[in-house]
Amino acid sequence: MIKTYDFQYSDPITNELFEGVISWNSRIKGKKPGILVAHAYRGQGALELLKTKQLAQLGYVGFAIDMYGKGIRASSPEEAQMLMDNLDTNRPLLLRRILLALENLKMHEEVDPSRIGAIGFCFGGKCVLDLARSGAEIDGVASFHGLYDAPKMENNTAIKASILVLHGWEDPLANPESVAALGNELTARNADWQIVVYGNTGHAFTNPSAKSRETGLFFQADSNSRAWQSMENFFEELFKKTKIK
Repeated sequence: MIKTYDFQYSDPITNELFEGVISWNSRIKGKKPGILVAHAYRGQGALELLKTKQLAQLGYVGFAIDMYGKGIRASSPEEAQMLMDNLDTNRPLLLRRILLALENLKMHEEVDPSRIGAIGFCFGGKCVLDLARSGAEIDGVASFHGLYDAPKMENNTAIKASILVLHGWEDPLANPESVAALGNELTARNADWQIVVYGNTGHAFTNPSAKSRETGLFFQADSNSRAWQSMENFFEELFKKTKIK
């Protein structure tokens, strides 16, 4: 049985409130691996809720995090762009907020804090990549049609997380040069990384509501299912290794 409820947490320094959604399978006893779900630019919503439930069906605790603040969700593309830009231009704050969500997930009574992952979509893909770049104690991150520009801040610690990037070749928001730059960056930092590229696929390929083929933002059913399967295999391998240790 999948249990789902709103999960409120706060920043202990600023007292800002955040509200995500958490799901797990109550029929699976004991502590389970936890996976953050970082949202696209509109804010945490229905798509991220669906992903937490799908993760729960796989035996994980899925946590759809909130990067903007409780009740702050975009009602238009323009508002979404503004909300995303507020964090995109302040990457230390972006990192602070996803680290806050990570610590709250690790403390959840259903979660094994030694087995943690993160996935993100579009802007959320950038968030989970920054989490990995920070050297956070996390097994792995998977970015779905993410954004790849590196933050302009010192990251001298080792990248401990394995990294899976799931990318549409026709993505107008992440051209081949940015994909190559990400690969070079991760190689220079000696990360365990892989990039899977899907042909005839643009941005937002996991979102059934994306239908703007002319702008390169469109759902691609085959790439969506292949990417999710790649993510399943990725975490199954990582968590099995962690459990053996």
